[in-house]
Amino acid sequence: MLTAPEVNMTPLVPILLVLLGAISSTVLGFFLPRRTLTLINLGLLVASLVSMAVLWANPVAAFGGGLLADHAALSMGMIIVVGSLMTLLISLDTAWRARVSFPEFDALLMYAITGCLLIAFSGDLIVMLIGLEIMSLSGYVLATLQDSRRAEEAGLKYFLLGSAGSAILIYGLALVYGATGSFNYGVIAEKIGTVNALVPTNTGILVAGALLLLAGFAFKVALAPFHQWTPDVYSGAPTSVSLFLSTVVKVAAFAGMLRVFGGALADAPMWASVLQILVAATLVIGNFAALYQTNFKRLMAYSAIAHTGFLAMCILGTPEMGGAALAYYLLIYTVTTAAVLAIIAALQRSEKGFDIGDMRGLFYRQPAYAVALALCLASLAGLPPLAGFFGKLMAFQAAFNNGYRWLAVLAALTSVASLVYYLKPAMLMFMPDRTPAREYAHGVRPATTFTVGAAIAATVLLGLLPNLWYGLVGRPDIWQRLTGQ
Repeated sequence: MLTAPEVNMTPLVPILLVLLGAISSTVLGFFLPRRTLTLINLGLLVASLVSMAVLWANPVAAFGGGLLADHAALSMGMIIVVGSLMTLLISLDTAWRARVSFPEFDALLMYAITGCLLIAFSGDLIVMLIGLEIMSLSGYVLATLQDSRRAEEAGLKYFLLGSAGSAILIYGLALVYGATGSFNYGVIAEKIGTVNALVPTNTGILVAGALLLLAGFAFKVALAPFHQWTPDVYSGAPTSVSLFLSTVVKVAAFAGMLRVFGGALADAPMWASVLQILVAATLVIGNFAALYQTNFKRLMAYSAIAHTGFLAMCILGTPEMGGAALAYYLLIYTVTTAAVLAIIAALQRSEKGFDIGDMRGLFYRQPAYAVALALCLASLAGLPPLAGFFGKLMAFQAAFNNGYRWLAVLAALTSVASLVYYLKPAMLMFMPDRTPAREYAHGVRPATTFTVGAAIAATVLLGLLPNLWYGLVGRPDIWQRLTGQ
């Protein structure tokens, strides 16, 4: 006998508020200027953040467990919205110079955020896939939205490689369903964890599905060797889009990865052994390739790859320790990376960014931005007492305590390389410049200045008082039920 599905709209409120912004930008773009639409979207994002705070006291599930508004989802959703707010605020000052100051930019951005939240709130593989495709398709267009050959090349590379990643992920999803007979995270975890629940021949199908899912997610988060698109896309897309792709999209992809591998497939064989090899390759390639970059935007692209390796170490930890470490690290990474790219967007003369050598003497021209940029780079390098230090420390602990000691040691060693490529531009900014012709973009940038100031305050405050955020997301019970069961 068929039963009516459980319909509860409460978990959908944060997502529907963002979707309302996307639809409003699509429709009202014919009548209202882009800046007005951006302010409306900022208000809706704040409302979505408030709705998540309200749901925190009473987590709920809906649609037969297909949608989960539990603490894990709300933690990741809050980080997604924070990164999205920073992206929109910065675009108020920089979109006109990047030639993307039109309503379609806001509409696509809000659709992408909707997809990101669907991934974070997903309770089964189908909902996760829908969110992933909404996010990816919007991201492809955002990367190529600027009328320039660089953006068109970036968007094409992102589309071709991203489509291949999506196809691999969908094939893996189908194999996991074939092995377990379900898309629901909880049911999959139950069948894999129960002795003899799977037919012996299904074990091979499950392993193949899990590895294909891992490869698909590796494309989305830029794990080596699936990272090839990242430097070209991040450096070729408008800087505000690069900011969004390197923070918000990465958070959503890791949220989905945590649900799948920290919950549904936690007891599946093989994938952890392969993931540790991918993480090791990512740490080496990302950190050492960044040493040879002369363009600052490309340096930040390889920096993002290196941080992907640190973040993926959290997936290898136990759900309790790894989930908490991932939530803390993602917030710190989001605000600091967004602040760095915001400063680049504010100062660059063109969307190519600027060379590292051009940063010499920045303190004598833009002292506030120079100090802020130095603090962010120091946090990304993992220097105490800034918040980035605690993020890396928690990632190391998550992997080390779960038996991946060699990987934690490798991560610590490669972090030494990051000191070189982060601190070199930081030192150049405070050196006297004997090239008076060197100039940066000028103009009043109140939204960018506010965003950077808030990011610096968060970086310093969460470094000195990490429990302000870790106290919320560090409870073991939050991450013990990633499948919703």
